[in-house]
Amino acid sequence: MYLHANAKLGLAGRLALVRAIEAGLSLKAAAAAFSVSPATVHRWWHRWLEGGRQAGALLDRSSRPHHSPRLLGGDLQERICDCRRKTGWGPRLVGGATGVAHSTVWKVLKRADLSCRTRAAKEPANRYEWPCPGDLLHMDTSRYARFLRPGHRVTGDRSSRTLRRAGPGYDYAHAIVDDHTRLAYVELHDDEKAETVTGFVERALAFYESHGITAKRLMTDNGFSYVKNRSLRELLANRGIRHLTTEPYRPRTNGKVERFHQTMAREWAYGLAYRTHRHRNAALPHWLDNYNQRRPHSSLGDRPPISRVHNVRG
Repeated sequence: MYLHANAKLGLAGRLALVRAIEAGLSLKAAAAAFSVSPATVHRWWHRWLEGGRQAGALLDRSSRPHHSPRLLGGDLQERICDCRRKTGWGPRLVGGATGVAHSTVWKVLKRADLSCRTRAAKEPANRYEWPCPGDLLHMDTSRYARFLRPGHRVTGDRSSRTLRRAGPGYDYAHAIVDDHTRLAYVELHDDEKAETVTGFVERALAFYESHGITAKRLMTDNGFSYVKNRSLRELLANRGIRHLTTEPYRPRTNGKVERFHQTMAREWAYGLAYRTHRHRNAALPHWLDNYNQRRPHSSLGDRPPISRVHNVRG
């Protein structure tokens, strides 16, 4: 129910007011009892009578006028709306094209529910989960700029001049996440070359094997160091692992590791103020151990990924 912003009585108070008058209280006495003006009591009492003594009669009425003699004609309003639909212009450009003041154009678009652009329909979520650990590993890389002092993203101070980007360079975080358990493995490297990627995957597979997880599939994007990497292809072939790639320009296909990178950036990379990138890199193993062993994961029922690693059948 909509109530006027300055209304002193809600629906329950108005009902109590008219009930008190029906019980024999005078209008003046009811006004004093409910701390409102006599005019307010008179209005609600007569609306109660005119409405057939129904609660709906005590609702606020619209303040919209019954007649608007200065309202634009229907043809002109339709021209304004049609221009908006065809061009997507704002009120000023539409006003220039139709010869109407932009404030009037905005009111017309507001009434026609065209003042805001219609958002594109989102694709339905494509949620899936492989039944066993190791059925699918998600892999991706994210880079973090090196720094010799905290930047404005952490300190919020933009007054000092930042270091040139060509100086310290970047650290590349190579990450693999198991689809079923969300168990993650991360390493920081100076680049994302083919030999670096292959060595990282080999150590990651050993990490998962130490937890009793045998990989069957590996999903990556279509990066050159993944799809054109002969050593990686030979490594996966020798292990009997199928290499899957995502659809072009569709990072949501590899969504679990993409979401992991967001969590890692928020909680590890930018969650604390580090003195240098070396202090940040030194904190990664501690954060990753907490992520795998203790941090609650919402998709796992607020349990850590390690809780899904060990199964009853062994």
